Amino acid sequence: MELTTALFPPAFLALALAHFVALLSPGPDFFLLMGFAARHRLRGSAGLCVGIALGNGLYILLVIIGASALRQYTLLFNAIELLGGLYLLWIGWHLLHSRARTLTLDNAEPERPGLRRQLLLGLGSAVLNPKNALFYLALMTALLGPNVTLLQQSVSGIWMVTVVLAWDLAVVSFIALPAVQRRLSNHLWKMERVAGMVLMVFGGGILWQFFYLLAASLYP
Repeated sequence: MELTTALFPPAFLALALAHFVALLSPGPDFFLLMGFAARHRLRGSAGLCVGIALGNGLYILLVIIGASALRQYTLLFNAIELLGGLYLLWIGWHLLHSRARTLTLDNAEPERPGLRRQLLLGLGSAVLNPKNALFYLALMTALLGPNVTLLQQSVSGIWMVTVVLAWDLAVVSFIALPAVQRRLSNHLWKMERVAGMVLMVFGGGILWQFFYLLAASLYP
């Protein structure tokens, strides 16, 4: 009992529930995974899952190191926001221009992206999404409170990164199922283009908000 209390903060169940509910809401990471898993299956998108989990872990680590410092670096946060919007537009553009072709289940995928590219794409998607920083900042400071220990923060962080990885792998594993792939085979390019359009909407929304706030600050 004492070990459990030392490892897990009192609000751990609320933290875990809020985090999982947030995962159920489709965001840029989800549509990126959907676009890649539909074409490249599990082997061509598992690295994305790892990269996204690492990106989430990086923000959690930053929150643990100094939550107050994250609030003060306004310029850095704005730069990440701008880059994130451009990054989503870039990925969305490539998915939007996916070639209209059917998926052959019996043949190997010669165009499957390498593990390094998958990791970098996933990491970039997570790190260049400033909402991740705000989400973990709010989650770990508001829910866990000021009396949480470093060990409890670390355990909570490891839990959330593990859940992100497991959930993303479950999503791509489902899309990669032969039965699902057969249903998608004639509509694969449509699915990729929908994912691309959604990512571009996310990216465009981020840029619009960025420049709107910038104009409001320059011309009050």
